[in-house]
Amino acid sequence: MNPQILGMCQIIIAAVCWGCLGVLGTFLNRQGFSGMEAASLRVTSAAVLLLVLLPWFARYLKRLSFRQLPALFWQSMLGMFGMTVFYFGAVAAVGSSLAVALLYTAPVWSLIFARILLGEGITRRSAALTVLAACGVGLTMAGIGQVNWFGIGLGLMSGVCYALYGVLGKRAMGRNPPMLVLFTSVFISAVAMAFLPDTHQAWQRLLAGAPSAWLAVAALAVIGTLLPYALYIKGLEKMPAARASVFTVIEPLTAVVLAAWWLHESLNLWQYVGVALIIGVSSANAWGGRVPSAKRDN
Repeated sequence: MNPQILGMCQIIIAAVCWGCLGVLGTFLNRQGFSGMEAASLRVTSAAVLLLVLLPWFARYLKRLSFRQLPALFWQSMLGMFGMTVFYFGAVAAVGSSLAVALLYTAPVWSLIFARILLGEGITRRSAALTVLAACGVGLTMAGIGQVNWFGIGLGLMSGVCYALYGVLGKRAMGRNPPMLVLFTSVFISAVAMAFLPDTHQAWQRLLAGAPSAWLAVAALAVIGTLLPYALYIKGLEKMPAARASVFTVIEPLTAVVLAAWWLHESLNLWQYVGVALIIGVSSANAWGGRVPSAKRDN
């Protein structure tokens, strides 16, 4: 298979997995967990699984040097830690559908950061598709009630952090194996989470909680974290960060469909138009022309 087509498939599957995050976060909110507690459970439970898999990751960790730690630290704190905290805070404040819509301002931020930090070119086609994707995301927000500006601010910040994860992740992979980037992203964030009171409260609440809460946390760790991040990092090896971010607009579609099916959130006409536009942009980006190589764009 063509490497860029494979990378596209890996990123789309990752986006579908990430689309489950809002619904799982809402489920935990209804179980009595705050947005910050849900965020801490996601990262720390994923770190526990990484420790179980430590023998497999050891071959990558042997390549880690102290000179690499600052770049990996900021990639983890801005990308994994920041996005998780802001996103789950937005889910708790404004709901799953709106939170994921705000998260997907990320392609716009990614174009800017990829240009500034990676020197990637912005073609007219990429810019136009990104604008259309942003319009589709905006339409999914149509018809909401009273505006919670604090929640909207959290959602926008999650989009900034999401974009930085892809951009900084591509830079980090210039010197490190992708699986090392994945391990450090989760583990450094989990160490930071361990110092927060919300983390201890969340685990105490989980230990006394129902089995359904345990299943939700396990899904957050595997389906919502480790699997999609591994696929996304592998996909970034095969294409520019700005192009990769456009493929992931399939995440809001997944989140909206799951919210309607599982959480019984109804959509209005404009939101359906927005979802259709998102699908159209993803299809046009994938098949509407020859995908430029990552090497040429860097």
